Amino acid sequence: MQIGVIGSGRIGGTVGGLWVKAGYPVLFSSRHPEQLKPLVDGLGPLARAGTVAEAVAFGDVLFVAVPYGALPEIGKAHGRGMAGKVVLDATNAYRHRDGAAGEDALANGIGPTTSKYLPGARIVRAFNFTSASDFATRHHQEPRIAIPIAGDDRAALDTASELVRDAGFEPVVIGPLKIADSFAPGGPLFRQVGSAEELRQKARAAVPAQPAGR
Repeated sequence: MQIGVIGSGRIGGTVGGLWVKAGYPVLFSSRHPEQLKPLVDGLGPLARAGTVAEAVAFGDVLFVAVPYGALPEIGKAHGRGMAGKVVLDATNAYRHRDGAAGEDALANGIGPTTSKYLPGARIVRAFNFTSASDFATRHHQEPRIAIPIAGDDRAALDTASELVRDAGFEPVVIGPLKIADSFAPGGPLFRQVGSAEELRQKARAAVPAQPAGR
């Protein structure tokens, strides 16, 4: 399985690096791929740098970690290539930063809004609930840190769960995309870092149970 990373800053670079260390070929992308040379050189031969278009073409799975306001343009430019692929969405929407797209996500739910901007992509919300420093320092610890995920596609959730485990964490499916706000900023599970059982207990108390995937 090859992974294309769209947005190779703190979250994208950290999580993508964990997948390289787990044995996955990863293409890290940005608008200025030459600036990613120190990152990919430090990760070894499974890592490479390129453009967003190259990442979309390369990845069997895509990992999106950009400011939310960039999603509409990414969808317009690359949506056809992303359609049908599993897309792990690690974005968060902030009103002060992300303009109309951020307002849209905050008003209508970040999961459904991402699906609107990336039509046909098999969206799974993941790796957005805490900081890059937690991912960098707490992977593979015991008990494993839980990563909340949400999606409407069962097979995509299974793929995302595999990648969460291989990065050194434990996936916990919270539900469908329409309740992904529960672990976005302002949600009851945001920054609730702990074990899978601790996260499940908090989710049972705070989030109405709804089936995920089809």
